[in-house]
Amino acid sequence: MKGLLARWRAHREARAIERRAIPDELWALTLARLPFLGRRSDDDLQRLRELASLFLDQKEFSGANGLVIDDAMAVFIAAQACLPVLRLGLAPYRGFVGIVVHPDEVVARREVTDDDGVVHAYDEVLSGEAMEGGPVMLSWHDVHEAGTSAEWSYNVVIHEFAHVLDMGDGEADGVPPLPSAADRDAWTALIDADYERFCARVDAGEDTVLDPYGAEGVDEYFAVASEAFFVNPKAMRAEHPELYGMLARYFDQDPASHAG
Repeated sequence: MKGLLARWRAHREARAIERRAIPDELWALTLARLPFLGRRSDDDLQRLRELASLFLDQKEFSGANGLVIDDAMAVFIAAQACLPVLRLGLAPYRGFVGIVVHPDEVVARREVTDDDGVVHAYDEVLSGEAMEGGPVMLSWHDVHEAGTSAEWSYNVVIHEFAHVLDMGDGEADGVPPLPSAADRDAWTALIDADYERFCARVDAGEDTVLDPYGAEGVDEYFAVASEAFFVNPKAMRAEHPELYGMLARYFDQDPASHAG
């Protein structure tokens, strides 16, 4: 029975990949615009292309404020979204369908209640947001600049999809679902210690490879570390070798070995 189910799933995936096949010219354009992808092996790129086709088949894109999502934009996003799950597969992304793309940053009204029960309202400027159950929101302006912003370890797509992975166990705490309690304890110990050192450096005004926004919380730290891991891996490994190693084991990838 298991063998039959596996063959049925493989057949269904093959049909979806064929149905949503990415044209050669469009794939070549995507790789040219994202140098951190172009350095990958042929096998990695073939797998990424297949995952991107499956992603496009499973997800629904919509543009906000008059933005029209064309095929090039959708493939550009899909390729980046699938990079973190190159070895994991798309199962961690099953919990949502919608991807909403805004032309630029979005201002969101927030409210927080302090310890005295007083409600404080404020505006937050967002370039992206991932919510449990979806949708994932992205600023096209930030997505479009991904080839250039990689130089300073910034990638909004990978950042938000790292949050999706983090929330896979129902909580955004910088710890994605892991095989065992022992694995979770080891992950927490390492990322918490690395996070505290990072916050101290940010507070001291030091330049950091990782986006200082990561000091907002361990959940954001995991997301900004994931960005750097994929788009600026050698610099990230040099500054955070233990964290890099942990992410390499989790993602089952070693991007620094491909970087020029």
